[in-house]
Amino acid sequence: MVGIDLECCCLKAYIKNIAYYLPENVEENPLGRLRKKTGIHRRHICEKNEIASDLAIKAAEKIVADGVNRSQVEMIMLCTQSPDYFLPTTACVLQDKLGLPKSCGALDFNLGCSGYIYGLSLAKGIIESGQARNVLLLTAETYSKYINEQDHSVKPLFGDGATATFIDGVETDIAGIDGLVFGTDGSGYQNLIVPAGGMAKPYGISAGLESEDEYGNIRTEFNIHMNGSAISEFALDVVPDTVNKIFAKTGRSRDDIGYFVFHQANKFMLEYLQHKCDLMNYPYWNDVAEYGNTVSRSIPIAICDMLKQDRPDKPWIMSVGFGVGLSWGGCLMNIQYANAHTDA
Repeated sequence: MVGIDLECCCLKAYIKNIAYYLPENVEENPLGRLRKKTGIHRRHICEKNEIASDLAIKAAEKIVADGVNRSQVEMIMLCTQSPDYFLPTTACVLQDKLGLPKSCGALDFNLGCSGYIYGLSLAKGIIESGQARNVLLLTAETYSKYINEQDHSVKPLFGDGATATFIDGVETDIAGIDGLVFGTDGSGYQNLIVPAGGMAKPYGISAGLESEDEYGNIRTEFNIHMNGSAISEFALDVVPDTVNKIFAKTGRSRDDIGYFVFHQANKFMLEYLQHKCDLMNYPYWNDVAEYGNTVSRSIPIAICDMLKQDRPDKPWIMSVGFGVGLSWGGCLMNIQYANAHTDA
């Protein structure tokens, strides 16, 4: 038992503060069938000189303004697939730029649309095992830098931004994050990928030549390549099963849930999932009009908006994230202590 704080071991991890930051630059999607189907009217796009840490700092400063004491943060985690550098880890850069104590742990983890669920799981494990009292969980992406301006299959879908969630230990017997379920199908990794730039195909090996698909979309190997139909089929297959597994693990039912907040991919997919998961008569968040698909930020952005606009009477919400990897995960969150920043 040496080195273990017994008092910390009885803590449960709860979301205390949540906020998001969106770049000021806004791109409008043209009127037409695609906008109507996806429900995405506009997206926030970072400037050329803006990077993930810039966005993450602005999101984090919002919850500091709401009362989170930066001198007491014990762990910072950043979920990103567009880090500032291959190395060092961007979370280390953020520790310094945010003025967090040097006793603070810091790590990045590379996940997309399931990343927020994984981040909550890591925070829960760290807090409830007594390793740290609290975790500052950040998500930040500049996906637009991976998108070819002439690739109209993905350009109207993705938006940039960052979120900050402060997860703190509460002395209680009731879990604040519960029923975690994960899944992976790496055989589908090529369905959403930037083929070049990593060690599998480094810069200099790939010529970065543009190619055009049968629909007139142009991209290089340094751009996002997405098989949209395969991603949709995957999500429609795994999400309903994940919902049922969460209920089985927690012993709860649909009637116990104050809100269902899934990854905000697009309006059409969310509507289909609502039907397939038997959630037509339950509070269900579907609002991508102002943001588009914001990847790992979509669930915390949606939760933040939900808390401000329509805070549920029941404290439990269910979230499921799914996408690049192929990866998915879901859980229940008790939001009774959660405070949403009002100037997001």
